[in-house]
Amino acid sequence: MRRTRLRDHSINRLIPNMLTLMALCAGLTSIRFALVAKWELAVVAILVAAIFDALDGRIARLLDSTSKFGAELDSLSDFISFGVAPAMILYLWALDQSGRIGWGLVLVFSACTALRLARFNTKLDNTDLPAWTSRFFTGVPAPAGAALALMPLVGYLEYGPGFFNHPFIVGVTMVGVAGLMVSRLPTFSFKRLKVTQAWVLPAMLSVTIFIALLASETWKTLLFSGLAYLASIPFSYRQYQRLQRQRPLATPPVLDTEDIDHL
Repeated sequence: MRRTRLRDHSINRLIPNMLTLMALCAGLTSIRFALVAKWELAVVAILVAAIFDALDGRIARLLDSTSKFGAELDSLSDFISFGVAPAMILYLWALDQSGRIGWGLVLVFSACTALRLARFNTKLDNTDLPAWTSRFFTGVPAPAGAALALMPLVGYLEYGPGFFNHPFIVGVTMVGVAGLMVSRLPTFSFKRLKVTQAWVLPAMLSVTIFIALLASETWKTLLFSGLAYLASIPFSYRQYQRLQRQRPLATPPVLDTEDIDHL
């Protein structure tokens, strides 16, 4: 029997997969930080994983190095970094005294992340949907879900113990975000946002201001960003419904239109 072998590639074509592995390592490292109660570093490690995850697909397309192997690796990395790691961080931080209920919440969140990624992978071959659907995700994407789930911890780092580290608040947040990830709610895909020439400079200025706020008021900025993202969901749903009425879909809108990393 002939053995299947991976094709030879130049170093440049391996860069996207290297970034994916870096994202995986960052996600796993966040669990290590949580084990020693370094909560700030645990959150930062998840953010680093999200940055690497955002870069790998784009660089793959720029280098024309997309592959099925890379897509599978990316899904596995996403599950660990944004499904397992955030749940473990929250468990070690606020739910370890909740017994079976706390561990059950970890399982629910991780399982919903896995289901979302599996649903996405099964819809990759569906090319019947019109181009405008690429402006939306189906449900909250895994990196955004991880960030939203960590909002109680971010609030705790900014405002201290009391409200944010209460197990009930943490549990409700985890269940709510898990539900958003597996839902069919259309959410904006900001990756597909087009900036006209007139708005290039304002957009760059806005990014600069955001980075400055992130550097000076890290936790407040992250908390506000999460709340702003949640507030955008009703608007994305309304926009999707409006476009659907104007340009009906040929098939039911079940395709997850999230960017396909190194396909």
